[in-house]
Amino acid sequence: MDERIIAACDGASKGNPGPAAWAWVVADAEGNPLRWEAGPLGTATNNIAELTALLELLRSTDPAVPVEVRMDSQYAMNAVTKWLPGWKRNGWKTSGGKPVANRELVVGIDELLSGRTVTFRYVPAHQVDGDPLNALADQAASEAAVSQQAAGTAHGSAAMPVPAPARSTKSRSGAAAKSATSGKARTGGTIKAKFAGRCHCGKPYAAKDMIAKNPSGWGHPECRVAPA
Repeated sequence: MDERIIAACDGASKGNPGPAAWAWVVADAEGNPLRWEAGPLGTATNNIAELTALLELLRSTDPAVPVEVRMDSQYAMNAVTKWLPGWKRNGWKTSGGKPVANRELVVGIDELLSGRTVTFRYVPAHQVDGDPLNALADQAASEAAVSQQAAGTAHGSAAMPVPAPARSTKSRSGAAAKSATSGKARTGGTIKAKFAGRCHCGKPYAAKDMIAKNPSGWGHPECRVAPA
């Protein structure tokens, strides 16, 4: 039996609320990805997608094996590591007396955490040299949100998702910032899509996804140098 596993989970919502999905990736103790899964949620919020991703991850892993969970959602992590005890004491009410949002998901996660060793690690999303497992989960959730199709190892997907290039946190030049703000970009630059569309690779992208200009129009950043 493995002594420990490392996992990452993430949710995506294209519009918040909008087409949504969850995903997780499980790796061995050295961080080598072993299996993954993603599932559609129809129309849902990002918070629902994030909590569902954690719920599905806990369901899919052996409760007898310690697991480190990496997440980029501070809401989902705080919900189950900081706020949960107070919510339970208050009869599932917030400190302001309002009903806890997404209570059913939080209760399910709480039940699955009982009696097992789970540690949580926050990892910032979309960072250059960021956490590779989080990048895989992020990409899988994003693709499932667009396609609304289940995917993963159990569904015959032998290969891991291919993360889109991370966006640098460094300040862009004035010209580049002006270009992105105005909705225009030179070939090779990236902006957020105003509308859903289809890349020349044949796969769709959703509104607010990062896209790049290529000789055939607009598409996925990783496809900007690929032949049409």
